[in-house]
Amino acid sequence: MRKLFVILFLSNFLFTSCQLFDKKVPDENELLKKQLNEINWNEVDEYPSIVDCEKIADKEQRKRCFFEFMTSTIEQKLNIDSLSTAFPKLDTIEVKVTVFPTSEVAFEPQFPKDSVAYDTIKIDSILHARLLDFPKVNPAIKRGIPVKTQFVLPVIIKQE
Repeated sequence: MRKLFVILFLSNFLFTSCQLFDKKVPDENELLKKQLNEINWNEVDEYPSIVDCEKIADKEQRKRCFFEFMTSTIEQKLNIDSLSTAFPKLDTIEVKVTVFPTSEVAFEPQFPKDSVAYDTIKIDSILHARLLDFPKVNPAIKRGIPVKTQFVLPVIIKQE
């Protein structure tokens, strides 16, 4: 009886253990496609930052700190110039900021498509001249890799 029990037990063990080896190994390309579909390409894990803002632990507060710094610094640098006197009707300008993975920052004024009221070339050259020595900005991080980010900031030229 014991021998029969041992034989049945071993045969059952052998049959079930063979099923462990029948598992299909997932395809490498399928895993890659699945992983790429799960990634949200429109958001970064960490927003661009400056040294002063990196001390903040909360992600949203760090983001707010960075955007407030960017806006106020651009406003300060542009208020030195004669933008408000050269263009008295211009009170706010939208600036597209690009932060590259190399920590390089580029600025581009955004104008309405039908804008002929302003000398866009002159405003662009003033913007580039004033923002040439902009403080260092650390790039955004996506999955541990520095990435390029772009955003548009409303910059107040004339404060009343």
